[in-house]
Amino acid sequence: MRQKKTEAEIDFVIAWVDGSDPNWQKEKQKHLAEFLKDESVVDQGDYRYRDWDLLQYWFRSVEKYAPWVRKVHFVTCGQIPIWLNVNHPKLHIVNHEDYIPQEYLPTFNSHTIELNMHRIDGLSQRFVYFNDDMYITQRVEPTDFFVNGLPRDVFALDAIYCAPGSAGSYNCNDLAIINQRFNKKKQFKKHYKKWFKLCYGLKRLYQTAVLLPWRWFPGFFYQHLPSNFLKSTLEKVWQVAEAELHETCKSKFRTKTQVNQWLFKYWQLAEGKFEPQSVKKGKCYHLRDKGVSELCEAIRQERYALICINDTDQTTEFEKKKKEIELAFQCILPEKSEFER
Repeated sequence: MRQKKTEAEIDFVIAWVDGSDPNWQKEKQKHLAEFLKDESVVDQGDYRYRDWDLLQYWFRSVEKYAPWVRKVHFVTCGQIPIWLNVNHPKLHIVNHEDYIPQEYLPTFNSHTIELNMHRIDGLSQRFVYFNDDMYITQRVEPTDFFVNGLPRDVFALDAIYCAPGSAGSYNCNDLAIINQRFNKKKQFKKHYKKWFKLCYGLKRLYQTAVLLPWRWFPGFFYQHLPSNFLKSTLEKVWQVAEAELHETCKSKFRTKTQVNQWLFKYWQLAEGKFEPQSVKKGKCYHLRDKGVSELCEAIRQERYALICINDTDQTTEFEKKKKEIELAFQCILPEKSEFER
């Protein structure tokens, strides 16, 4: 069945920061000194903010592989790349103060930036959120992200991994809210057909089967790829968990006591407001001490629709890897897009 125009309208949201900006660094350090006294503050290493200088390829990929997108909401703290065509008809530049409540500003907390996305002026009901390390590397269609008005996703139960430097603390905090408001047994009875699909892969089906006897949701599988959201989901979660989201947003930096935007994804999964998606749609590459040959080959061959290039505190030879990845993108996206001057 052909989707109605309003149902097919999908926006992209991407958040970006230029971590090399001296003015931004100065402002960050001024606020960070006080927060570092808090033992719950997570690692604020440079790798969380450094720029791989690949943003132009993100815009090129949108133009080439997803020309149907209605609007691109480019979220920054006022920083604009000198090469960006700010007059592009599909581009909406969004400064933090344009949508984040004043009481939370200034912020260096990615959770605050993400938890308030529903407040972006003109944002469509259906949107895809990209970290600035997530890219499209293959032709995609609206139905790769939404079907029957619902976001597509991979459902699989998972056990939370908690270790120094991991996202386990956020996962636990997100799941606390999910388990307070959803009865796992009841949700399974309503949506069991969505919980078990061959497109998730045998490994994920096995995980779900093994963890099914648990009375509560122990965790959800997360691919670290762009997230498909309904704006109404964010609005609903803010209504029922405003206290927890407020506590997160008022902190200028990440701490272990916070929730993050995965909460919205988990809410949609627990509520059954999603349509099954293949686990093979994309892949996340964690750049540690190994080379990037597999990643670069995947880019050149357009092997996946979506990829994530995840920087870590163990990433070595940064400049060398950066150049190799840039050359790989240049192979498939050599021409400037209309998003560039």
